[in-house]
Amino acid sequence: MSGTIQGFSKELTLTVKCFFGFEETLIEELNELGYQKKVSKLNRAVQLKGTWKDVYFLNLHLRCAISILVEITTFRIKSEDDLYQQAKKINWSNFFDVNKTIAVRGAIFSDLFTSTHYPNLLLKDAVVDHFREIDGNRPDVELKRPQVMLDLYINNFEATISVNTSGNPLFQRGYRSTAGDAPINEVVAASLIRMSGWDRKTKFIDPFCGSGTFLIEAALLASGIPSNIERQHYAFKNFKNFDAELWDETYNKATRIVRSLPCEILGSDISDEMVLKSRRNLRTFSFGRFVKISAKPFEEVTTTDDEKVFILTNPPYDVRMDADVELLYQDIGTWLKHEIKDGKACLISSSIEGMKSVGLKPSRKVKVYNGNLDCSFRIYDLFEGKRKESLA
Repeated sequence: MSGTIQGFSKELTLTVKCFFGFEETLIEELNELGYQKKVSKLNRAVQLKGTWKDVYFLNLHLRCAISILVEITTFRIKSEDDLYQQAKKINWSNFFDVNKTIAVRGAIFSDLFTSTHYPNLLLKDAVVDHFREIDGNRPDVELKRPQVMLDLYINNFEATISVNTSGNPLFQRGYRSTAGDAPINEVVAASLIRMSGWDRKTKFIDPFCGSGTFLIEAALLASGIPSNIERQHYAFKNFKNFDAELWDETYNKATRIVRSLPCEILGSDISDEMVLKSRRNLRTFSFGRFVKISAKPFEEVTTTDDEKVFILTNPPYDVRMDADVELLYQDIGTWLKHEIKDGKACLISSSIEGMKSVGLKPSRKVKVYNGNLDCSFRIYDLFEGKRKESLA
């Protein structure tokens, strides 16, 4: 079992990881990008077949993915030693040089191991011993920012070893120079925008815009610019088979500059500091001047009688404010009822009591996570005179 990641035409098994609850959203995005065949849903992941050209393309273009894994091998194990011996048979020097730093991450669901961390150490030892036996040198372990990240998945007696081609999570877009307290994760923001059903034409409003993540991800989607266009670091660049010419071709084909947006995108925040941070983050992009941001409370955001709008926002909750959360959300509900004549409003919050205080019945309610925060994402259809005003 020598193992190889050489060859760009060879069919690979790709595992695309996502956050909990966004598997179908990721499949929808893959379908839109032209990947309709052999796509299967897993737990917090989607699996499909592809080539290294697809690996480059998907790392750049996927907005709802955390990382993209390429499977090296799958095998059966009956003991701890089986894992080490099988992993040691892999010709790791085919994949990367000994001077690259490594780390192992994994998910272990097996009674063979009393510690979920021990299998990761066994795989690390197998890799290190392989290189040491070849020329006496070994790769160093770097847990925070490794150049090569290996992924180990064990389910009962079956082990799968993959390489993480993304490296650091893909929500590290490279465009956010500054952020506020408890910012929305970029991949979560992109996933919520897609899950919400926004048509990329209706006016987009975030009245609690913070450092501007929803605004930026909405503008990236509407303009067709990849969310990872500003990201410089990918783990696949550290592999022996990295094709710089193919990567440059993939990158240069992507849209980077636009002279307009197909819709209005507006943001506001009561904090002057947050408005300044949003504007700074938007300067990275050619569409930055088209996204309008103002410093004002949400109550001052109004629409005309014949104007349809789309609202997506992450209102303050316990970790971001000292005021009465339930009162704030009650005021948000009142504002939606009386000021937003037609459209849709989508709220994400970890405050369930706050959400109940909105006083509108959501058309959809989904459990999601923003980092470690257990959140609820709720979508409200707003039609003047036709609202169902009952507690959620």
